[in-house]
Amino acid sequence: MSWFGIYRRERECGDEKLREVRKGTHRQLKENKHCHGPTHRLLLLGPMGSGKSTLFKKVKMLRGQRFDGASERASEVQKVRNSLKEAVENVLLAMSSLRPPAELAHPENQFRVDYILGARDELRFSFPPEFFEHIKALWEDEGVRSCYNRCAQAGLLDHSRYFLDKIDVIRKPHYKPSPEDLFRCRIHIPRIFDSKFQVDEVNFHMLCVNGLYYINRVWAEILKNYTAIIFMVDSSSYDQNFMGTNRLQEALNIFRSLWCRCPRPYCVLLFLNKQDLLAEKVLAGKSKIEDYFPEFAYYTTPDDAASEPGEDPRVTRTKYFIRDKFLNIASAGGNEDSHCYPQFTCAMDHRNIQRVFSECAPLLLHSVKERAALRSKLCFD
Repeated sequence: MSWFGIYRRERECGDEKLREVRKGTHRQLKENKHCHGPTHRLLLLGPMGSGKSTLFKKVKMLRGQRFDGASERASEVQKVRNSLKEAVENVLLAMSSLRPPAELAHPENQFRVDYILGARDELRFSFPPEFFEHIKALWEDEGVRSCYNRCAQAGLLDHSRYFLDKIDVIRKPHYKPSPEDLFRCRIHIPRIFDSKFQVDEVNFHMLCVNGLYYINRVWAEILKNYTAIIFMVDSSSYDQNFMGTNRLQEALNIFRSLWCRCPRPYCVLLFLNKQDLLAEKVLAGKSKIEDYFPEFAYYTTPDDAASEPGEDPRVTRTKYFIRDKFLNIASAGGNEDSHCYPQFTCAMDHRNIQRVFSECAPLLLHSVKERAALRSKLCFD
C-alpha cells in the first residue's frame, strides 16, 4: 500500500485516538489562522523522505538558532551514532531483499551481521567498542559494498554512506559532531512543528503537519489563511519503490490530489529537493530514469532551461523532465486560477535554501495581491 493509501486508511479506520489527534491539529491551526502583519504563512507538505526535517533544521539556521554544543553534546553524539546504526542495519537487511540476494564476500563475517541485527530492538544501545569494530569490518566487505551500490532497489536512506564512511571519526571517545553530521541525521519530526524566520527582511512562518499528504474539505478551509503550500519532492527517488509503488510516481499522485483540492486561487511552491543526489545518480549511469519513466526517451530539454555552472547536460535534462511532470499536472488539473512555482533545491545547502526563499518572496507577495483583488471583485459583484 502507498504512503497515500496508508494515510487514507488511517483517516477511514474510525479509531478514536486518531480522530482526537486530527481534532487537536485542526484546533491549533484555527487558533493561528489570523494574519500577523506582512508575514507569509507557509504549509509544508511532502511524502516521507522528501527532506522536510532537513529543511526545518535549515530554517532554524535562517532564524539565527544554532545547536548548543555544550549542553546538547551527549544528545547530538547519540543522534549521529543512532544514524550510523540505522545505516548499517538498512544495508544488511537489504542484502536478503535484493533480487538476486547479495552475499558476504567473506562468510566469516556472518557473526558480525548477527551481532548488528541482534541489537536492532535495543532502545538504549550503549555503543561498545566491538560495535564499531563489526561495522568497520562489514563496510570493508565487498559483498556489503556491492549491496549498497544496488541500494536503489531497496530504497535505502540517502545518507547511509555518509555515516559509514565516517566510522573512524564517529567511534572516537571524544567525538564532537560537526554541523554537517547533525544535518545528515534523520530525525523523526513531531506531528506538528512550526518555525518563524526572516529572509531579506521578509517574514515567514512555516508550519508542517507530519503525515498530512492530501487536502480534504477541512484543510481546504484552513488553507485560506495561508499564503502558500510548499510541496517537497525527493527528485532522486525515481528508481526507488515502497510496497510496490515507485516513490516519484507516488509524489506525483499526491501532488495531483493536492492540486485539485486547493482553494482557488492558490500558490504552491514546488521544491524539487535532493538535486545533489539526483546529479550523482544520473552521472553514475547505473540507474537510468527511462527504465522507470519510458517517456523520458522522447523528452527534450526546454530552450529556456537554466543550468547550474558546470552542470552536465544529462543532469539538466533529467531535472527539467521531473519538473515538467509536475507542471503538466498543474496545467491540466482544472485549477487555472492557481500558480505552481518550481524550485530546484538542496535542503542540505544553506545558501541554496536562503536563495530559494529570497526568490519566492516576490512570488508570494504577488499571490497575496491576486487573492485580495479576487476577494474585492467578489464583494462588488
